[in-house]
Order: sequence, then C-alpha cells, then structure tokens
Amino acid sequence: MTEVLFYHLTESKLEEALPALLEKSVERGWRVVLQTVGEERRDALDQHLWTYREESFLPHGTDQSAHPADQPVLLTVSPENANGGNIRFLVDGAEPPEIEAYERVVFMFDGYDAAQLEGARSQWKRLKGGGHNLTYWQQAPDGRWVKKA
Repeated sequence: MTEVLFYHLTESKLEEALPALLEKSVERGWRVVLQTVGEERRDALDQHLWTYREESFLPHGTDQSAHPADQPVLLTVSPENANGGNIRFLVDGAEPPEIEAYERVVFMFDGYDAAQLEGARSQWKRLKGGGHNLTYWQQAPDGRWVKKA
C-alpha cells in the first residue's frame, strides 16, 4: 500500500524545505515526480532547484524538457507519471492522481495559507476514509520535521 505523508510547513517556505527532501529521495534511488498547480510555479521551482545551494546538484527537469522520461526529478503540472516515478510530491494544493501507482505520496502545504491548509485537511479526511495509512509531520521551530500523527 502507498505510504502517504503530510508535511506542514510552519517555519520555512517550500523553497527552503523542499530541496533536502528531494535530495534524500534521489539518494535512496527513487525517481521523483513533483506536481505543482501551474506552469509558472513549476518553472519558478525549476529555476530554484538549479540555484538553491552553490555546492549542490540536484538532477531534474520539467515535463517541457526534451527528455522528461529521463529525469530523476520531474517537475510537472500534469497527473501523468512521465518519468516512472515511485514517489510523488504534491505542492501548493496540487490535486493528486491515483496514488496507488506510487510507493510514497507526499503532500507539502503552507500552514499560513488558508486554502492550502483546508486542502490538506480535505485530502487527509478523504484518504483516511479510504483506508490509507497516513503520517503527519510538522516543522519544529528549528526547521526539523517532527512526526505528530
């Protein structure tokens, strides 16, 4: 069964917290799909992942790249799994595709954005009602992730 995780951003922005989680996923040999709600956001995150840290390299591309199937981390607005990802990150309230196609699905949401917070609550209720095992992580004041449920 798909492992479903909710990451509640309270101490940092998505751009600060996301790269470390993507790096860990790639280190584990997972192929990642990162789904945003719009092309502008996808493109902004694409640029950010090239520059977020000078000494780091996170191989990635977008669904508009020449070879999306070859990308270890694929940024998309589509429900498709063009790179054969086994972990899917959903950000900014992106609507998930069928989650059973993935080993892990991660919802990341801004705790100070009412729409994202309500969307995450709605997804939690829907997936919990569907019998999925869910975990909820919230940021501690120092930015570490703490398992709350």
